[in-house]
Amino acid sequence: MSANPFSWSFRAQSLSGFVLCGGLIAYALYVQFGMLMLPCPLCILQRVAFAAMGLVFLVGGLHSPNGRAGRGIYGVLAFLPAAAGAGVAGYHVWLQTLPPSEVPLCSSMGLDYMIESMGLMGALAKVFEGSGECAKVDWTFLGLSMPAWTLVWFVGLGLGALWTGFKRRD
Repeated sequence: MSANPFSWSFRAQSLSGFVLCGGLIAYALYVQFGMLMLPCPLCILQRVAFAAMGLVFLVGGLHSPNGRAGRGIYGVLAFLPAAAGAGVAGYHVWLQTLPPSEVPLCSSMGLDYMIESMGLMGALAKVFEGSGECAKVDWTFLGLSMPAWTLVWFVGLGLGALWTGFKRRD
């Protein structure tokens, strides 16, 4: 296998995407349980998007279809949760940039409680109203908050999924 990841096989690229998604989720769990920083509902939705994307990468890597159409389908299927996650992360970053006077009040309800009491669609609507807990910046690295970093990863992995799916192989 070449050191250049752009020349790796579809299987190697897909399994690398799976490992990256798993690593990002593992770090999020470390932050939650090791650093005792509870995730807000938007953070949980971003984890779900990484898990969905990682699952597609895993299945695609294990299946490793020979045809361009099959690889393209896996590329699009991995891109969809990446795009959804990027949307959630972008919204999260936007909430964090609001002045304190414009930040919605903190709901302090966990996502699981919201889904149980309001149903899935009601809970999602409530989550996207935003809250004070989602606007709080507890963690930064190189000047970017965690949602900003997840946005970077969603964009990179989403574009990587399309590259992997549609790259011409000789």
